[in-house]
Amino acid sequence: MQSNPSPDFMALPLEEDIFEWQFAIMGPRDSEFEGGIYHGRIQLPSDYPFKPPSFMLLTPSGRFEIQKKICLSISNYHPEHWQPSWSVRTALVALIAFMPTNPGGALGSLDYKKEDRRALAIKSRETPPKFGSPERQRVIDEIHEQMLSKAPDVPQLLTNGSDEDANKLTPPDVSGEHAGTSAEGVNTSGSANTDLPKPDSESEVAENIVEAQSDVIPRDSVPRVVAAPQNPVVTIQKPKHDRLLTLAALGLTLAIMALVIKKFFKINGLAGYIEGKF
Repeated sequence: MQSNPSPDFMALPLEEDIFEWQFAIMGPRDSEFEGGIYHGRIQLPSDYPFKPPSFMLLTPSGRFEIQKKICLSISNYHPEHWQPSWSVRTALVALIAFMPTNPGGALGSLDYKKEDRRALAIKSRETPPKFGSPERQRVIDEIHEQMLSKAPDVPQLLTNGSDEDANKLTPPDVSGEHAGTSAEGVNTSGSANTDLPKPDSESEVAENIVEAQSDVIPRDSVPRVVAAPQNPVVTIQKPKHDRLLTLAALGLTLAIMALVIKKFFKINGLAGYIEGKF
């Protein structure tokens, strides 16, 4: 990431804990987030890259809740979608691509109006968020200063055009393939893996990961709040003929027991004593 920096994001690990990264991403172009600087935190598991990291946004955006782990196909909420060939760089590119998409009720997601998101994008440039220890804050401030130096101006509020034109979800030439097929070849340093094919571009990787996210959470079919179903009370009545059979079986059992007792007394010479009692 240092040898091939991107104007769209920046990330640095903490010196005291290399598994914790602070990052900032630039709001995606042609969206209400354009020009905004959004800080966040990545927590890598001890067995990374074989298991996915967790993501947390620290800057209010109107798309993700702050200081709460977010549910994405590249996060630890869905380890079945994670590819060990992906890197922190790959995850940040995908996170930028996720921002203009429909939240679909996912954990840690928000669905603010575009005007509110635009106002938050402008505010995000003023000061970096306050979070954690002095070392974390030092890294956050350093990242914010560098990102602000190369950030484009925030465009004016979006016009009242159609949502399709004003809020594009993905760049052109979306392949539609599963994320795992196009993300192969990216290792944790951001360079090509000699054993795996290299993707055509970072945008292609992000597009395909977003496609995988749409399989995890349908954009139009998942409600924000799902009411818990109530368990109906079911009363099961025994059929009438079942009750009759039960009574008949009980009577037969009593008759057999009476015969057995009578025979027992007869064998032991007590038949005369019980004569006339059965």
